[in-house]
Amino acid sequence: MLKKFIDRKFLLSIIDLFQSEDPRERDYLKTILHRIYGKFMSFRSFLRKAINHVFFMVIYKQGKHNGLAELLEILGSIINGFAVPLKEEHQVFLKNVLIPLHKVRGLSQFHAQLAYCVVQFVEKDPTLSSVIIQGLLRFWPITSCNKELLFLSELEEALELTEQSLFYKFLKPLFLRIAACIGSSHFQVAERALFLWNNDTIATFMSDHRQEILPMLYPALKNNLETHWNTTVHQLSQHILQQFKDMDAQLFQKVEAQFLANKTAKDEKRKLKWKAIEKQGQTKGDPYVQPTKMSG
Repeated sequence: MLKKFIDRKFLLSIIDLFQSEDPRERDYLKTILHRIYGKFMSFRSFLRKAINHVFFMVIYKQGKHNGLAELLEILGSIINGFAVPLKEEHQVFLKNVLIPLHKVRGLSQFHAQLAYCVVQFVEKDPTLSSVIIQGLLRFWPITSCNKELLFLSELEEALELTEQSLFYKFLKPLFLRIAACIGSSHFQVAERALFLWNNDTIATFMSDHRQEILPMLYPALKNNLETHWNTTVHQLSQHILQQFKDMDAQLFQKVEAQFLANKTAKDEKRKLKWKAIEKQGQTKGDPYVQPTKMSG
């Protein structure tokens, strides 16, 4: 009987109501839409496209929508029921919708649901982890420390499910980003990045591939020891450096020597530049002209 009344126009009206500012209304809408999706097989593809349209509008035009968390919660259940191997349509949805949603303003309001959807894809197809991690690195926040903390949490979840063989696809950009987070002056970002060593999967990978990873991380860890203002960050950096040293003393000494050599070379280059500037100033005379006093 319901088929007489539930048509595409009705479903679009339901989806439009997710813009409501009342969380109770959105919660009812979520339940209703989810049940319609479960019972009406013929509307499933249409509903996914209609929800995608809302996301595209948010990503490329509006930048704000009250019902993103609820819509993503519905999608989380839908993704959970996807058959394996995943269809091309679903992989395109991940690349073109879920990953770009990370750049939307107000990410903290729906990040938990978004991260759940993303992790579901990795569980269905572990090879997609490289797409997800490269996407996170592409949209990594530069000026928002709160968003960086969200990204680091999601990154840890994705890395935990990533196969060891896939790490090489994004090893350099990933650990350069982690090094940048370790060296952050915001203590929570630095602390969260250093806590990645508490994850056995990530710690094991870092240990197995220390030849490539230590040279990228050492400058940030060493600078934390010398200049970081936060005691916890200082202690964690010292502990991790000691772990690398105990693991492979020969490699540690080699990286330390290279770091000192690079630092000395930079200092020399800086001194030469300053000497050149001073010499140029002496040759041309003092370029600074005393401003004349205004009359009156």
